[in-house]
Amino acid sequence: MKTRIAQLRKQARISQTELADAVGVTRQTITSIEVEKYTASLPLAYKIAQYFNLTIEEVFDLSEYDTER
Repeated sequence: MKTRIAQLRKQARISQTELADAVGVTRQTITSIEVEKYTASLPLAYKIAQYFNLTIEEVFDLSEYDTER
């Protein structure tokens, strides 16, 4: 899943480790999310979005999950 985490981190001038510590995961988890090898759980996505004072949709690209019914 594509995210804006790396961009948001750079704008805020924080490291992966600082973000990881703030949301309660390892730096490796943040790295994996940024390189699209891991999809954040809903609670983690919420914590990350909250950290940047944004909505989940503003941080994560959910378009691949859009389905028409």
